[in-house]
Amino acid sequence: MRPGQDKPDRKRPDRKPPRQRPQNRARGPHRKPLDPARRAAFDVLRAVSERDAYANLVLPALLRERGIVGRDAAFATELTYGTCRARGLLDAVIGAAAGRAPETIDPVLLDLLRLGSYQLLRTRVDAHAAVSTTVDQAGIEFDSARAGFVNGVLRTIAGRDEKAWAEELAPRNDPVGHAAFVHAHPRWIAQAFTDALGAAAGELDAALASGDERPQVHLAARPGVVSAAELADTVSGAVGRYSPHAVYLPGGDPGQLAPVRDGHALVQDEGSQLVARALTLAPVDDDAGRWLDLCAGPGGKTALLAALGAQAGARVTAVEPAPHRADLVVENTQGLPVDVVRVDGRQSDLEPGFDRVLVDVPCTGLGALRRRPESRWRRQPSDVPALAKLQRELLGAAIALTRPGGVVLYATCSPHLAETVGVVADALRRHPVEALDTRPLFAPVEDLGPGPYVQLWPHRHGTDAMFAAALRRQ
Repeated sequence: MRPGQDKPDRKRPDRKPPRQRPQNRARGPHRKPLDPARRAAFDVLRAVSERDAYANLVLPALLRERGIVGRDAAFATELTYGTCRARGLLDAVIGAAAGRAPETIDPVLLDLLRLGSYQLLRTRVDAHAAVSTTVDQAGIEFDSARAGFVNGVLRTIAGRDEKAWAEELAPRNDPVGHAAFVHAHPRWIAQAFTDALGAAAGELDAALASGDERPQVHLAARPGVVSAAELADTVSGAVGRYSPHAVYLPGGDPGQLAPVRDGHALVQDEGSQLVARALTLAPVDDDAGRWLDLCAGPGGKTALLAALGAQAGARVTAVEPAPHRADLVVENTQGLPVDVVRVDGRQSDLEPGFDRVLVDVPCTGLGALRRRPESRWRRQPSDVPALAKLQRELLGAAIALTRPGGVVLYATCSPHLAETVGVVADALRRHPVEALDTRPLFAPVEDLGPGPYVQLWPHRHGTDAMFAAALRRQ
């Protein structure tokens, strides 16, 4: 084989024989292209790698376009989301098996190797099928030499299970780093979870494991239109545990449900519902019904807030600078008392004096990793300072727009301390606000910690890891 070609390191000692030794297909004259499910997964992986696409947006559209349904759709979903979530762990194993850094491998070939190695390590797919389908596609995409490289790497990976690879490759004498590797998270995210859990840092494994769970789809029944019980009966779901508007779906595409198409319900995590509801429950004297959502797009919380406000005679001003997201706010709040303002919340020129203000700020999204499979590898620790600065500015603007005695609810879908208590502490130092005990606003949720703020967790509450802090303007 010529120098520079992709060639695995076959000199690894103590290699156990493969569980199911896959047949060498590198030189086979008849190569079969990937089946529809694997092809869909591979195409989404390429879109994520090449265009920074979002897998949870690309895959459903692709499945509909290609008419992939039933078990094939479920298999494509498992391969796509699972491979995206486990990418860091897979790359480490691929690098060890290939004897070279993953970034030196052709990107198309690397995505194929990720797809094949995920099947070997984290599914019950027969090892021969996982290897042969990947090798054949490598031969179609490239040539026999590259197919042989893929065959060699995957045969090496197939020689041991995920636990054995983790024992070899996970950092030693570094509990956080070890947990991060085992649960396929970057170490900095595992450290952020550890810091946020504090005295409960023993829950780190559970917190990280929740990021690999398949999140249940939650609906929000629109108040004044349909109750959660009625919606649950209509969609064959179950009423939520905490939010009086939440319904849990057993499965399927929620976009195909009549209540969702008709605007009687929205797809919305129960944690987000609790955040919007908490603002309406905060104690405010002489509420005149001027409510504000300062970071409104795409409008899910705005819709619930406005529906609850309509019952109390309130009207919501929704601020969103991004045109596409502002359009979504308009779409999601049709028929509700909402005024959409397309400006930057930090420089809105709105008239101050709002009674209740929600500021659900842009963030790293570390609290919703299970819903955005590729995001844990796309985000970097260098993203945090700029986001924290934006969050401080937005919270300051929200406070300035709130009347004395009014309440601001600061929320973010991240447990990172720099985005949560750090931002709130800065506001308490610089602005005329006092912290309220936010926990009663989230009743009947339990296990909320010492307060005064609320941090939800997927492994505790089954919701996204939403943070919320209620502040009263003095």
